[in-house]
Amino acid sequence: ARGWAVAVPTYRLAPEARIAEITQDAVVGIAAAAERVPGPIVLAGHSAGGHLVARAVTYGSGMPEAVLERVGRVLPISPLSDLRPLMRTQMNDDLRLDLAEAWAESPLFLVKAAHVETHVWVGADERPAFLDQARWLSQAWPGAQLTVAPGRHHFDVIDDLAGASSAMLDAALAGT
Repeated sequence: ARGWAVAVPTYRLAPEARIAEITQDAVVGIAAAAERVPGPIVLAGHSAGGHLVARAVTYGSGMPEAVLERVGRVLPISPLSDLRPLMRTQMNDDLRLDLAEAWAESPLFLVKAAHVETHVWVGADERPAFLDQARWLSQAWPGAQLTVAPGRHHFDVIDDLAGASSAMLDAALAGT
């Protein structure tokens, strides 16, 4: 409705793949979509996808330089920006995160491509950990904006992305 092509790439899941491999799957998917459509690129992802789009715009992600140069904006929605807390959960039985990989794959500790504008989005009714993760990323990345969406929780925060005139889509496409 707003004149943009949309791609929803998939990636392997743990335990089949480690986080670093999942990041590479996402980068390969983004690059493949970029080959098919010219022009600027906006990346948006939710939860683990929020982590992946944030990680994709950091130096050392493996994103081809020509593709990264086209990314003008990233919208991590309820992102995981610091993976270290996952090491203390049962999920780590599948993730197999160690401290080195948690640091290396956490956007919070990485340098974002300077030209990529960032707008972090999270629901006001999400668990405190998601609110913290979103706030930390918005504070760590210079110029990043943060929206805490009233009345939204982890599973409905992305609903507004489907609306052609939503504030979330406006945030994703701002300046493009």
